[in-house]
Amino acid sequence: MTRIDDTFARLKAEGKKAFVTYVMAGDPDATRALEIVKGLPAAGVDIIELGLPFTDPMADGETIQLAGQRALEAGMTLEKFLQFVRDFRATDDTTPIVMMGYYNPIYSRGVERFLKDAKDVGIDGLIIVDLPPEEDEELCIPAQAAGLNFIRLATPTTDAKRLPKVLQNTSGFVYYVSITGITGAAEASATDVAPEVARIKESTNLPVIVGFGVKTPETAQAVASVADGTVVGSAIVQKIANGDSARDVLTFVKSLADGAHRA
Repeated sequence: MTRIDDTFARLKAEGKKAFVTYVMAGDPDATRALEIVKGLPAAGVDIIELGLPFTDPMADGETIQLAGQRALEAGMTLEKFLQFVRDFRATDDTTPIVMMGYYNPIYSRGVERFLKDAKDVGIDGLIIVDLPPEEDEELCIPAQAAGLNFIRLATPTTDAKRLPKVLQNTSGFVYYVSITGITGAAEASATDVAPEVARIKESTNLPVIVGFGVKTPETAQAVASVADGTVVGSAIVQKIANGDSARDVLTFVKSLADGAHRA
């Protein structure tokens, strides 16, 4: 059982949906980013997705791409990312952290070394968007053997033939991408999402969390009502980009969390 598994078990017992946030580590700098991330649990966040900035983020929209550029310019590296998580864990040993990013920095570090370091600092799961199921031997299976969840994305184009392959070695939860496209590109629709979530749940007992295009408390509530929870990323990252104070960012996050938890 990972922190992710424990969190979903607790939420199920409480009759609540999960609220997940995405924040880019090191955006706009490590100090301010850590202040915001440390405040997320008190704002109602159940699971934190923490982005590792990368130079070629093919799945990310402009808002997340710019956040990654700011973080890289401020000096964020994989080594500093691991320290970032370690610093968070100094005051919070319960909130799950999922590292979301791309494979190149992990490959450069070495899979075995990375997985040991990730486990040691308190990372609970990985979303590595450029490793398809055909590459599971590369990182997915070693990660699960090391005690980390490997979370896969399903999309509107994941058909009945492809879905079993996507689910094959997935653990923790399934991340359903509500729109066809990149992050922050459009508004998610609960009406469109509901049958897709139901289709996925016919093939897995894992929780299904919906992200991409969730920007308001109302949408968070609507989407969470037809899934096991929802993810908000770009809308929060944009607040950081606008220069909002940590307090204002966290107030916005709480409004989103309240929406999701009302579902």
